[in-house]
Amino acid sequence: MKKRNKMICTVLTMMAALSLTACTGTAAQNVNENPGSVQEGGDATEAASENTGADAESAEGTVYKVGICNYVDDASLNQIYENIEAQLKVLGDEQGVTYEIVYDNCNADANVMNQIIENFISGEKVDLMVGIATPVAMTMQSATEDTQIPVIFSAVSDPLSAGLVDSLDAPGHNITGTSDYLNTDAIMDLMFEANPDIQTVGLLYDMGQDASTSAINDAKAYLDAKGIKYIERTGTTVDEVMLAADTLAKSDKVDAVFTPTDNTIMTAELSIYETFAEAGIPHYCGADSFALNGAFLGFGVDYANIGVETANMISEVLYEGKDPATLGVMTFDNGIATINTETCEAIGFDLDTVKTSFGPHCTDIIEITTAEDFE
Repeated sequence: MKKRNKMICTVLTMMAALSLTACTGTAAQNVNENPGSVQEGGDATEAASENTGADAESAEGTVYKVGICNYVDDASLNQIYENIEAQLKVLGDEQGVTYEIVYDNCNADANVMNQIIENFISGEKVDLMVGIATPVAMTMQSATEDTQIPVIFSAVSDPLSAGLVDSLDAPGHNITGTSDYLNTDAIMDLMFEANPDIQTVGLLYDMGQDASTSAINDAKAYLDAKGIKYIERTGTTVDEVMLAADTLAKSDKVDAVFTPTDNTIMTAELSIYETFAEAGIPHYCGADSFALNGAFLGFGVDYANIGVETANMISEVLYEGKDPATLGVMTFDNGIATINTETCEAIGFDLDTVKTSFGPHCTDIIEITTAEDFE
């Protein structure tokens, strides 16, 4: 019995040795067949992480869960979400991965917003969160300080003033994204191109909107430099905005009205554009969606493109493994003017004359008619 046991042990030892030799030989053969897989000065782990082909192959079938919270239901922000969704589908098909979207809209309710974000973190356990508009982005940043879940924001007009990033080139935290920064001087230039004789400008905005703060201050500085009087009217609800618009048109009798990329005013535009049109007052705004909803002019970025580029950044972080702290904030050319042709006629402007005067100040001029949403 002892001899038999000794013999079995000897056989097992020999088999193990042969197995080890075979494994070692296979590894050596693989390295020799792909000498570029291990670079000089680096170990095998570093080389593997740099082999993008291998990374792409290993990502096949991967599911990334993305939590998206929209701030409010309006044409611009909805356009961003729709294009994020479409572009992530395209990217997922190309990369062989799935971007699973969990979407919700807080409708400007801070309590609902907190609940949505908490659900993203604890309930859905998302891999990345997307905050559409400044208030959502700020809340997401605060909620992820401990978890370090990456956050991509979209349509944040001034990420520096909002304290979201250290700089546009190097955000420095777990957050980066796309900005719809408005070139206020450019839109004011258009205002005075259309009517050089303006005496009083109405500033219509929500004081609680971070997106409006810098733009309104810039507008005041511009008008002060030209010696033009301005009257501020604000509102935080549709009813308040309607009252403010009515006052600007009937009591203040302003010559023109300016609104930046303000989501509160955006949600009310369909309720106020006729007030300004009937009074012959052009409403100049910081997004094409305002013009879609009846304002005379929307000037600024292409929100469909913002959605696409936001999706691309999501992919860069999740699929390519880029660090949001070093992934620069994306800004866009603010040179597209969108004119509502129906409102242009209603306020007594000649469309061809307006387009001629606006031409040198815009990269593109788009004509649009009043509707609730983009088709």
